[in-house]
Amino acid sequence: MKVSRHAVKRLGLAVASLLLIPAALAEPSAERQTQLANLLKQDCGSCHGLRMTGGLGPALTRAALAGKPRESLIATVTYGRPGTAMPGWQPLLEEQEIAWLVDQLLEGFPQP
Repeated sequence: MKVSRHAVKRLGLAVASLLLIPAALAEPSAERQTQLANLLKQDCGSCHGLRMTGGLGPALTRAALAGKPRESLIATVTYGRPGTAMPGWQPLLEEQEIAWLVDQLLEGFPQP
């Protein structure tokens, strides 16, 4: 189901993400997961720290994300945060790739 950007703004990002990102999307291939893990470490790490402990952007550690709804995190990665340095990744990543990245963070990426 496609939802227009106008509708996303009207519904709110968290509610819209429930429509756009089902909980059980197919995971990216193993090769793509490797690429995405590198993107998470390098691109996200450039603002959030290479160990996701914070920097220009807030910490994205398992503890820091505890209690935050998965759907809200997916919406933030998908659409960014207006007025901040957080870009929306929707032009570059598929829905299931964004969901996979968020799940990695919720599981404690990077693993020791």
